[in-house]
Amino acid sequence: MSRRALAILAAIGATTIYGLNHTIAKGVMPNYVQPFGFIMLRVIGASVLFWLASFFGPKEKIDTKDYRRMLVCAVFGMGINMLAFFKGLALSTPINSAVLITVTPIIVLLLSAILIKEKIVPRKVFGIVIGLAGALGLILFGNEIRQDAPNIALGNFYILLNAVFYGTYLIIAKTLIEKYHPLTFMKWLFTIGIVICLPFGYQEFVEIDWPNLPFEALWKIAFVILGTTFCTYLFNIFALTQLKASTVSAFIYVQPLIGILYAVATGQDHLTTIKILAACLVLLGVYLASRKAVVKR
Repeated sequence: MSRRALAILAAIGATTIYGLNHTIAKGVMPNYVQPFGFIMLRVIGASVLFWLASFFGPKEKIDTKDYRRMLVCAVFGMGINMLAFFKGLALSTPINSAVLITVTPIIVLLLSAILIKEKIVPRKVFGIVIGLAGALGLILFGNEIRQDAPNIALGNFYILLNAVFYGTYLIIAKTLIEKYHPLTFMKWLFTIGIVICLPFGYQEFVEIDWPNLPFEALWKIAFVILGTTFCTYLFNIFALTQLKASTVSAFIYVQPLIGILYAVATGQDHLTTIKILAACLVLLGVYLASRKAVVKR
């Protein structure tokens, strides 16, 4: 199997976990853990995991000139991005978060064209448009069960901010990803992330009532730390070494599809014609956005 094919599988794996995360993480907040306290769990847990994993990777030092870019990546990818998303998810609903998160590929395309002069070909734009149409159809016309949402408007605003900052992170991180091993990059990124998130999440972190947390909350927390944070960041980092940032971000359209499948498997939803048709559009959009152009000779 080619490295490009493996990169596509990694991107699919990451977006699958993200699709499940909308519902799983929402099930923990705010009854067991507040959003900013949850982010502290993520960055601390992932930092420990990446440092442990780095012992099996190459021994690299970060060049002094790269510290500034590393800090900026941490601010956008480990700080503002995650804080905004979890706060928004706690205030809004998984459905709304899935709708708003689909603007990320559009943001990445625009930033790629502006910052790194990446060419936007018509086929890629067409694929993103189709994927967006499928994602919106899947979410807006799918009868998912809505969960508690104390302030949907504010939550939606935070989730939109998350999409903007995550798209920025994907662009800025590209240079460092090509230079350093993923384990080296991620262990330092999350370590810096602890410092960035500490002022926001410390109070909510120490308020977690660990002795009284039920098993349901514990396994969901573990899923977010190990799956949504550790595995997905590794998968996305590897995908970015072989694919363009705009291509990796296009896989975000699969998230609504995974969310529906998860809901059906757990008995919380059922399939309809609209959901099936919308899912087909999502997959077609991802294919068109990720397919490598054929060079004519």
